Amino acid sequence: MFNLNLSPWIAIGVMASTAATDAVYVMFTGAVSARRRVRAASWSSVWYLLSAFAVISYTRNPLYTLFAAAGSWIGAFCAVTWLNRSEPPAAMVPQRTGVPGPIDPAH
Repeated sequence: MFNLNLSPWIAIGVMASTAATDAVYVMFTGAVSARRRVRAASWSSVWYLLSAFAVISYTRNPLYTLFAAAGSWIGAFCAVTWLNRSEPPAAMVPQRTGVPGPIDPAH
């Protein structure tokens, strides 16, 4: 049923790959939140390259990981581009400083 012959190198590789994938996902999420298109797209691409174990195990051809990474880059870039259209850049949004403005004598 289960193969109990574990390779310590594969186990270490899986653990390191998972740790790296999660770290890159955090960087990707931060870049998306900051509306940084190129940075988000690049982190997304790296994220898929690190997830290549799954693609290779299903297709048995590592070249498909390049297509997965390219698709990830394009998807993240387009998504952040779309998000940027819906909000003005942070520099154009008035910031509240906590300092009261001039008093309006009409009120």
